[in-house]
Amino acid sequence: MARSPLRDLSRPDRSSVFAEPGHDHSHCSSTVLARAESLSAERGVRLTQIRRQVLEALAATHQPIGAYELIGKLEDGEGKRPAPITVYRALDFLLEQGFAHRIESRNAFIACAHDHRDGGVVMFLICESCGMVGEAESDAVGKALAAAAGATGFSPRGQVVEIAGICRHCREKTAE
Repeated sequence: MARSPLRDLSRPDRSSVFAEPGHDHSHCSSTVLARAESLSAERGVRLTQIRRQVLEALAATHQPIGAYELIGKLEDGEGKRPAPITVYRALDFLLEQGFAHRIESRNAFIACAHDHRDGGVVMFLICESCGMVGEAESDAVGKALAAAAGATGFSPRGQVVEIAGICRHCREKTAE
């Protein structure tokens, strides 16, 4: 199965990490689900019905979704909603397996279709205008953060960088 590589902003091709307006989002969703199914089988873990439903809801958008908003999206046609603990457990599984990310500054979650390499830091570029989140990787930022932490004697176990701003698409819209 082909996996989607992250855009490495340390390298010359710095194409947009944001989906083009009007793109075929069904491809994004199917890539996320196919990756999760494949890796779950490979790892011997279960992508249960509720875990899959939560992942499908996350994969339906490039905007982060809060846990309680997820509960609303998972409501069935008769008004029955999953219990919050059920959704949080599903989110914990998706985070542990690398199928989703938590956007700390928004207390919300996004689906992940990318493979993450060792050494590079994943950066979440959050558009304050449209709410979309782009996911990029930078070896240079990862090395700089590791060096800064190491200089203080600190041994990091993970690096998360969130950058708020305006995406190229929104900037172009306001320039028109």
